[in-house]
Amino acid sequence: MHARQDWCQRYADRVRTAEEALRGVLPGRRILIGSGAAEPVTLVRALVERGPSLADNEVVHLLTLGPAPYAEPGQAGRFRHVAFFIGPNVRQAVQEGRADFIPVFLSEIPELIRSRRIRIDVALIQVSPPDAHGYVSLGVSVDIVRAAVDAASLIIAEVNPNMPRTHGDSFLDVRSIHHLVPVDAPLLELHPEPLDETSRRIGAHIARLIPDGATVQSGIGRIPDAVLAELGSHHDLGLHTEMLSDGVMKLVEAGVITGRRKTLMAGKLVTSFIMGSQRLYAWAHEHPAIEMRPSDETNAPAVVARNARMVAINAALAVDLTGQVAADTLDGCFYSGIGGQVDFIRGASQSPGGRAIIALPSTAKGGTVSRIQMALAPDTGVVTSRGDVHHVVTEFGVADLWGKSIRERALALVAIAHPDFRGELLAAAKGRRWVLPDQVVPRARYPWAEERLEHTLSRDALVVRPARITDERALQDLLYGLSNESCYRRFMGFRKAFPHEEIQRLVDLDSEQAMALVACPPGTDEVVGEVHYLVDPTTRLGDVAFVVRDDWQGRGVGTVLMRRIREAAMARGVPGFQADVLVTNAAMLDVFHESGLPVRTRREDGVYHLELLFPSVSGVPGDGPAQAVPTPG
Repeated sequence: MHARQDWCQRYADRVRTAEEALRGVLPGRRILIGSGAAEPVTLVRALVERGPSLADNEVVHLLTLGPAPYAEPGQAGRFRHVAFFIGPNVRQAVQEGRADFIPVFLSEIPELIRSRRIRIDVALIQVSPPDAHGYVSLGVSVDIVRAAVDAASLIIAEVNPNMPRTHGDSFLDVRSIHHLVPVDAPLLELHPEPLDETSRRIGAHIARLIPDGATVQSGIGRIPDAVLAELGSHHDLGLHTEMLSDGVMKLVEAGVITGRRKTLMAGKLVTSFIMGSQRLYAWAHEHPAIEMRPSDETNAPAVVARNARMVAINAALAVDLTGQVAADTLDGCFYSGIGGQVDFIRGASQSPGGRAIIALPSTAKGGTVSRIQMALAPDTGVVTSRGDVHHVVTEFGVADLWGKSIRERALALVAIAHPDFRGELLAAAKGRRWVLPDQVVPRARYPWAEERLEHTLSRDALVVRPARITDERALQDLLYGLSNESCYRRFMGFRKAFPHEEIQRLVDLDSEQAMALVACPPGTDEVVGEVHYLVDPTTRLGDVAFVVRDDWQGRGVGTVLMRRIREAAMARGVPGFQADVLVTNAAMLDVFHESGLPVRTRREDGVYHLELLFPSVSGVPGDGPAQAVPTPG
């Protein structure tokens, strides 16, 4: 009882109006303002009203959702803003030179504050009311605020009953706060932008890269919201992020995010700040699964990497053909900040089974400018280096850049650029001699929706998908790796070369009159099987051919490829298949025989000519009645 009386008395003794509390702020001080939805708006307003008594005060913070009157032109000489991250409320001030920008990894800011390399004299924050033990909660913003309240010589806090009490490293003894200003106002909200078709497509592509049981990092904006909206059919996802949003709340409520398979803080929703709706803030109040941690913990790459299957999703403004990412500058002006992008990209890259993803729309300015660029514009800063980038995603697909050459990177990025810009991008790459002189422009739209995870009869998992222009080398590896016997069966003769010109045609089919599918072990672009057809203009049948790597033969790969290529052909109105197969190629004959389709056969000089008609088709030219494919003895 005595302890309670002690803190209650100290609490009462420290209650002030905002104007009274701010009298302790002197000229020439550096003032940190609480982040995001925890911005203490009443204190900010009173600080600016006290401006005539102040001079040369610096105001520092991360993104804040409320007003920034200290950054207005009339405040020059009294306040100068210093941004760790440039939000909309201070962007003009930075671009006009009335405010400064510190490019820094978010994971490093707390140490800069604790070490006083960036000195914090005053911390203006917002907290919850105290509990029975005299502890308030930093609520929705721990991030860099935790370090600031530990380092500042003057702490002034708004005490707001609407601030949720969150768990983790969010508690502060009320006796360590110098002045307490009671307020009762709703927290600032972040309203999501409506999802458009472009963001939905990007979200769908990214969702396919996220396996069940993955731990996800997601940030602010339309694309992260679109990704979360696409994860409804996933299972046992975890969360380790810098920001927790309404989209995360909905996935927790739906049982999608459980954290059961997390390898770090299992079952916990680890974050450093929360921004969204009033419903989100009410949901976060006393939520036992939410674990608020400062930015040097949530964002430290070594900590991030301790989450197996970590998937980091970060936005960009532009990416060049070598994979360099621009995220903090636009048209030569500072636009946002480094934030946590590099922290999470590097952490996810080091995570077992992790994936680091950069996402952006393919165009800007109403479709007049490509965000996939030959080279970043002059005065554009590189936030994430080409060596850090693994996956880049636009609405046109996914470019996997990890471990790829400049030629392979350029082709992959051209393939996901907007079709209106692919020609000029490829021409520019040819001018730099980054790609081969005869490289063709990738076709308009790759059929990403036709990618499937399949299982063979021997229970092998394979991703079966349409071939893409970046598969050229992998297909050559498949063909050059065939044994003499397999090569002879596939080509009815021995082949010593599979040149670029030939393979390029195979990976750049129009997908209407022709289609090629490849089979790859999950998580790789290694091709272990391939099937394609070309429509014969005379018979209208698809002339189909298969090849399976020797060590994968006899495991049901051909059967899976047959089923998938049949589905693709039927969807495009192809009436059936035709093929020529050596009479000694028992495995291939079995694939056709077990397809369930009626088969017509004709034997000539040791070769079976086969015709397979799809069920809804009749009257296709044939050679007598259908009969079963003979099983060679």
